[in-house]
Amino acid sequence: MESPPQPQVVLVTGAARRVGAEIARCLHAVGAAVAVHFRGSRAEALALAATLNAFRPGSAEAFQADLRDTSAIEGLVGAVVARFGNLDVLVNNASSFYRTPVGTIGEAAWDDLVGSNFKAPLFLAQAAAPHLRRRRGCIVNITDVHAERPLKGYPLYSAAKAGLLGLTRALAQELAPEVRVNAVAPGPIAWPENDTDFPPEERAAILAHTPLGRTGTPADIAGAVRFLAFEAPYVTGQVLNVDGGRTTRL
Repeated sequence: MESPPQPQVVLVTGAARRVGAEIARCLHAVGAAVAVHFRGSRAEALALAATLNAFRPGSAEAFQADLRDTSAIEGLVGAVVARFGNLDVLVNNASSFYRTPVGTIGEAAWDDLVGSNFKAPLFLAQAAAPHLRRRRGCIVNITDVHAERPLKGYPLYSAAKAGLLGLTRALAQELAPEVRVNAVAPGPIAWPENDTDFPPEERAAILAHTPLGRTGTPADIAGAVRFLAFEAPYVTGQVLNVDGGRTTRL
């Protein structure tokens, strides 16, 4: 009697809250085992893993790591593989986001914004690559529409995401043919929790320049990730903008 096929194993970084949590729930709903990565949101990550395990026992676990510390990255990937037996999909979602007007940028902001948005995805991809190659897996990076059209007041964040966009295309070549690498670029999806970053009048102006005239939802991003991870076997090196058409007017 043949044993049942192993589930796809997905590592989602920054998965404890907001968009990352929705990605984890979405991929779990289609049968994946999910490694829920978190840096500081331990309670939320454990609660999410418990919820997923209530639906399918043993299908989720939370893993802590500060991805700005490259020495922690190989340990994270190794722990996921040790727990689930393999790794099929890496979703680089973890991100820092805040204003850095020119004249205020210091090394701490550089280390944080470049570290979380560009450096960590590179070293995670490198650590995961041998496992993904064996499984003919894939990487999905979460970039930003402002990777190609920088957001005023956020030069360091925009440049870091631009680096991630370039990395997506470079890794698609480097890891082919075994591993596909794509990206999802959100537009106005989940506003920052700090209202000072985007006050109401600024949010209204952004939506006024968005053809669909409304914000998207984390589920919109999660659905795009699911498509690229599980439903697009001949797609690599591409960026899917999920932005309500905003990039047509930027």
